[in-house]
Amino acid sequence: MRYGYRKTTKLKKKESVLLASYIFIFLGTVTLLWTFAPILLFQAGELLSTYQNVTPIPKSVLASSLRKGMNVYNNSLSPYYSSYLRDFTQAGEWFPQRPQHVTNRRAAKEYKLSVPKLNLVDVQVKVGVEALDKSLVQYGDDVYPGEAGNAVVLGHSTLPQLFKEGDPKSFFTYLPSIDRGDEIQVLIGGFTYTFVVYDIFIVDPKDTWVLDQKAEESILTLITCVPPGTYQKRLIVKSRLKHL
Repeated sequence: MRYGYRKTTKLKKKESVLLASYIFIFLGTVTLLWTFAPILLFQAGELLSTYQNVTPIPKSVLASSLRKGMNVYNNSLSPYYSSYLRDFTQAGEWFPQRPQHVTNRRAAKEYKLSVPKLNLVDVQVKVGVEALDKSLVQYGDDVYPGEAGNAVVLGHSTLPQLFKEGDPKSFFTYLPSIDRGDEIQVLIGGFTYTFVVYDIFIVDPKDTWVLDQKAEESILTLITCVPPGTYQKRLIVKSRLKHL
């Protein structure tokens, strides 16, 4: 009886350890899915919209492209991972090939921005600074909202699960949900300007043409990083001044 009692106790301990292991595996899996689901869903949506109408590629062309692709992939691993070592709370790191042009000749150094679709109201935008963890940042001071040209505003985003209301690092988390026709308001110099979104697209950090000036109309461009929680691409939201 004594031997049988000890054996039963050992079996119960093994069952408890096994059950605990299953619980930890389950919790770990749920945590991974919770973390990466927004990124995977964003990428899936982008792929579907990009390749929906693509025609089949000939096998010979595909084989050649795969060989070239592997060479590019192998040569680009180092810079890809090193990008995550850069401090993306600094505006200059978002478009390293196109530094900010700051003249400091303008009186206004900040203004307020509101996006009803994102529940953003009178969020501070600082002009020509670097610290994106303190506020939204207007990239350069060549033009201001309401003037002819392209005023570019950068803002951080994070995983939706980590969104914190009022935190500058979360301001543009839900920018991917904005639609054409949505409005953006800017309060500057005692005047309120309303802009209407007319284009939304994604580019690489090297595509600095999105910062170019266009003197024929007043454009406001909002930019954040995508997929959520990463720095791989730049989401561009273009809006133009609404005339009464």
